[in-house]
Parts: sequence; C-alpha cells; structure tokens
Amino acid sequence: MRRTRHSSDSRFFFDWLEIAARDLLAAKLLIQDSQCLEIAGFHCQQCLEKAFKAYLIWKSGQLVDGHNLSWLCRQAQKNDPAFGKWLNKTSGMNRLYIETRYPSDSDLELAPEQARDIYDLAEECYTYICDQVYHGVEPED
Repeated sequence: MRRTRHSSDSRFFFDWLEIAARDLLAAKLLIQDSQCLEIAGFHCQQCLEKAFKAYLIWKSGQLVDGHNLSWLCRQAQKNDPAFGKWLNKTSGMNRLYIETRYPSDSDLELAPEQARDIYDLAEECYTYICDQVYHGVEPED
C-alpha cells in the first residue's frame, strides 16, 4: 500500500468517515440544483475516497495516499471481496475528481439521472463501510 506523505492528515478512521458524511450531505443538497450536478458528483467522489481511506485505516492502521477510487476499492477488496461489486462503477467516477473542478476542452456534464446514480452508489458504499467499521468485527492486529 502507498502510505501518505501528508503527516498532518488524521490517522483516525472516524475522522475520515465524518468528513465523508459531510461530502455526501453536500452532494445531496447540490443535486437539487441542475446547475450543480457536476459539483455534486465531485462530492460523491470525495465521499468515497474518504470512506475507502477510513476503511483501510481501520483494517491496517495505515493512511494511504491517492485519489484513484478504483485503486482504493481494490485495496479494500483485498480485505473484503464484497468491495468487488463497486470496482467498475468507482473507476468510472475517477473523472469526477479533476474534471468537475477545472476547465477542460471536453466538459464533463452529468444528467440528473447520472448524478442521482452516482449519489446512490456513494451512499450505498459509504453505508456499507460504516456498517463494517462500526458494527463489524474488529480487525486483527
């Protein structure tokens, strides 16, 4: 696993889950305005990035670096095969990290249905991770 170089980032999984919950809430609010669908998508990507990192901290005690959701999902899948069901969908969300925030020659535009699907995926995966972390068996040392 790639360890982070950001020494100021929290190594407490619950910190990451709390901020992920805020990203999910922001996405829920933004998705109500058709002018904000892409930004809602960004917050969904951020929710999953932070949730995956929380899960990996919980399992390994190590904070990992990176924004690539498919890589983070594969790391989580090493501990729990159930993460495999999100691998393809999360890889499609990698574009949301950059292309929703910066001008591009080929704009990324989300239709309302796409934005809702992305939100539903983020909520499903976030909920699964919270269930594992807060209600699952403690990881082995």
